[in-house]
Amino acid sequence: MTVAAKVIIIGSRGSALALWQARHIQASLTQLGADARIEVIKTTGDKIQDVPLAKVGGKGLFTKEIEEALLAGVIDVAVHSMKDVPTAIPLGLTIAAIPEREEARDALVGRTLDELKPGSRIGTSSLRRAAQLHA
Repeated sequence: MTVAAKVIIIGSRGSALALWQARHIQASLTQLGADARIEVIKTTGDKIQDVPLAKVGGKGLFTKEIEEALLAGVIDVAVHSMKDVPTAIPLGLTIAAIPEREEARDALVGRTLDELKPGSRIGTSSLRRAAQLHA
C-alpha cells in the first residue's frame, strides 16, 4: 500500500511581491522533495484601498487573516515580508525560518541625501523610511 505524501499548503497574500516570495519558498521546498501549493489569503490591509494604512491603525493588517488560517490548520506555513510581521507573534505560532536575503538597501532615485538642499521633499509611503529620513 502506498501512502500519499502530504501537500504543504503555503499561505500568502496575493500581491506581486508576496507571491514571488511564496513561489520562491515553494521552489525551495520542491527542491527538497516536498510537494507544496500556494493558498492566497486576502488580508484586511489588502481590502483597504481608500484610506492610508497609517490612519487605519491596528497591528497585523497584512498578517491577521493568514495567522488565523495557520492556527485553524487551513494552511501549514505562511510566507510574509518581515516588514509586515508584528513584533508580537500570536501564541501558538513561531517564526520558523528566514531565507537568505538579497539586497537589503532601499533605493533613492535622484540626488544623494548629501546633495539635497534644506526643505527638499522626498516621496515615500513607508512610515519606516519617513522616520529614517527625519532622523
